[in-house]
Formats: sequence, structure tokens, C-alpha cells
Amino acid sequence: MAEKTVSVENAEQLSELFGQLDGNIGRIKKQYNVNIVSRDGDVKIIGDEQSVSDAQKAVQALLRISGKGQHLSEQTIRYVTSMVADGFENQLEELDGDGVCMTSSGKIVRPRTVGQKRYVEQIKDNTIVLGIGPAGTGKTYLAVAMAVKAFREHKIKKIILTRPAVEAGEKLGFLPGDMQDKVDPYLRPLYDALFDMFGAESFAKYMEKGIIEVAPLAYMRGRTLDEAFIILDEAQNTTSEQIKMFLTRLGNDSRMVITGDITQIDLPDPKKSGLVEAVRVLRGIDDISVHRFSEKDVVRHKLVQDIIKAYEKYHQ
Repeated sequence: MAEKTVSVENAEQLSELFGQLDGNIGRIKKQYNVNIVSRDGDVKIIGDEQSVSDAQKAVQALLRISGKGQHLSEQTIRYVTSMVADGFENQLEELDGDGVCMTSSGKIVRPRTVGQKRYVEQIKDNTIVLGIGPAGTGKTYLAVAMAVKAFREHKIKKIILTRPAVEAGEKLGFLPGDMQDKVDPYLRPLYDALFDMFGAESFAKYMEKGIIEVAPLAYMRGRTLDEAFIILDEAQNTTSEQIKMFLTRLGNDSRMVITGDITQIDLPDPKKSGLVEAVRVLRGIDDISVHRFSEKDVVRHKLVQDIIKAYEKYHQ
């Protein structure tokens, strides 16, 4: 039987570590099959030697994260324990707690995984970034947050969000309303992200002034986009011609982020995805970066991670 003590700086960190009704510490105890108690403001871990060592690494990492102002959720516990299991706990020090921007409700948008942190840094450092990964990794939401940050810092004058209106099981012609009504369902996730960042009043004002533009990809043809932050979402559903057309819209003092999940291609011929081709074609070009998320970066419900792993295993 082994026993180790982890020092805790203050009562707030200790409270965050244990969680509401000791929910967080209960998950750690179950994960490593150890007993964890609070003694004189510190944390004592008791169990077999290997389990205690792994639990100590997880607890220390979680205390560092909470010490930087981040809330320890179930997803955070799950992520940290998986990183420890793979021997990547040192990478967790990259999570410095810095926020990207603030939502209209006052919530600070922060990268919640190392993969998300590196994605944000690549967007800072490159003119064009391709973010590729499974659902729930924050590809689009963080890109929108970076666009809002650039706008608030007066680095760009316009935010443009677009995605291909691919007919996945439904024909556009059978949807009710005019063309805008028909394409709105495809653009709804982009509206939701911007609405969250700006709030109802500012969002409506910026839309009316043309500062924010949310449109189908086809509307980009023939334009040159200067001083804009442009996001192409669901890019796995673009053709080679569409993504080339989009990339060549880049104007002066603009940035582009292209996001997509190459495991969810809705095109009749998945092999002709413009995103898949673009990754190959653009490799090695200076100021263009490709970031790949993994299932570890999923920040939705635990089952989303499990579903992604199950499908990867099945296809392999």
C-alpha cells in the first residue's frame, strides 16, 4: 500500500478539485481505484503504488488548471485522466488559462484541451488555417471566437461565415420560403455561435450594417474579401472547385479558417471532397497551417467520444 500527499495552495482550489458533492474527486477515486482524503488543507492519496502515482499526476494537473481560473468539469477530469494514461500529462502545462474572448453573457471562452490551445495559436500565427477533426472538438466555435477577438481589437472590419448548402437527405426546393429561408437551416450553427458572442442586439445591428455576413458558399464567387475574418464551415462537403474558389477570395489583411470533419462527408462521391484535396495540395506552403483534432479534444458528452472511438475501430 502506497501513500502520497499533494499540496494545495488555497481552499478555493481544494473546493474546485473535490467538486460539488465531491463529484470530481469521486470520479478520480473510481478511475484509479484509490482513496483520496483532505488532510490539513492538502490531499492524501492511498492505494497501490502505480495507481497512487497516476492519481497524483492527475490531481496535480487538475490543481494547476483550477489555479489558472478554469472550472473543473466532468469533461476536464476525463480529459486529464486520459492524458495521464497516455503519458502526456506534461503537455497539460500548455493550458495557461488565457481566454480567447468573452461572450455576451460574460463567460470567458477558453481552449479546454491541448489540441484546442494549439489550434488557437495556429490561427494567431497563420493567415489560413485548416481545422480538421470530429464533432464536438470546438473547431467552429473557437474559430468564431477568434474572429470576434480580431474584430474587437480592430484587426479586421468584417466577419464572414459560410458553409456549403449540401442536400443531405433533403432537397432545397422542397423546403418552405424564399432562398434565404431555404439556406438558413444549413447556416444555423454559425448564427448560434455569433449570437452567443455578441448577444441579440449587437448581432442584429452588425448583420444590418453588413459587418457580419452569414451566407452559403455559392455567394462568395466573384468577390475579393479585404480586412475580413472568413470562416468556411463543413468544408468536407465542398468540391475541389468550390474550395479553390473560396481560397482565392482572400484579400489584403484578411484571415481564413476552414473547418471540417473528413469522416462525415455528404457528397455523392466522398473521394472528391475539396477539403481532403486541399490538405494534400496546400501542405508545406508558408503561412498556411493544418491542425488535426483527435477524439481527446471532444468537449461534449462522454458518449460523443465513445461513439467516435467506436466508429474509428469499426472502420479500421
